[in-house]
Amino acid sequence: MTARRSEAGWLAWTAPALLVLGALSIYPLLFAVEISLRTAGGYGLDHFRRLAADRLFLVSLGQTLLYTAAALALEFALGLALALLVNREFRLRRLVRAVLLIPMLLPPVVVAVLWRLILNPEFGVLNGTLRGWGLETRGLTWVAAENTALLSVILVDVWQWTPFLFLLLLAGLQGLPVEPFEAAVVDGASRWQVFRRLTLPMLRPVIAIAVLLRGMDLLRVFDQIFILTQGGPGFATETVTLYIYRTAFRFHNFGYAAAMSFVLLAATTTVARAFLRLLRQQPA
Repeated sequence: MTARRSEAGWLAWTAPALLVLGALSIYPLLFAVEISLRTAGGYGLDHFRRLAADRLFLVSLGQTLLYTAAALALEFALGLALALLVNREFRLRRLVRAVLLIPMLLPPVVVAVLWRLILNPEFGVLNGTLRGWGLETRGLTWVAAENTALLSVILVDVWQWTPFLFLLLLAGLQGLPVEPFEAAVVDGASRWQVFRRLTLPMLRPVIAIAVLLRGMDLLRVFDQIFILTQGGPGFATETVTLYIYRTAFRFHNFGYAAAMSFVLLAATTTVARAFLRLLRQQPA
């Protein structure tokens, strides 16, 4: 009897929270499914069939994957290098660690506005510094040029989110046991051998978590690119999320935008599962 009362009390306390959760997550999801299948003649897969022939969607999907791969590779390499560096004992170590985390603590909108000013071709700090070094900057328009716009937004993302991977990898390094490394040094192993045969294999679970979290976040990037370039110049930095936003809120085609959202969700899930499968197949 007491157990039943306890269970009833628990349900009474959690029911409002569950209702709010359902209203904010489950209902919008079901509504998105419904409008993605709704057509002029009823319900069907017309929106999803249209995606296969939509050149702009395919280009934005390709650029999203390119943006994700490039930013993730750079952020992981820099984050791991910084983690290995800060993991050693040296003066001002805590100060360096705190300074490295500052970009990650800034809101993405603030970062985008800040870098839009830095990359301004006329009065930006970057071109001003290059001119101070005697370099010609007349043609360096960065986010306004098709050949440099995508690279510019990638580097902005790397600047802000490398600290995220750095923090996770540093935590992983500090959690590794000391004894295997001491034994390897006694056996005469070089630093590269210790890194390749001990550090990387033992750090693999942390690497998997860090890469998955950051990769899934990169696939749905929106705010930085929207403020920096709005997908331009032309279509040079258009990502799937920007295309979804434009389709839904500028052209008011919410059903087609919902269909694109589910394709992006499927792509994110597929990439994550493929990465986990590859990780499991590697020898420990």
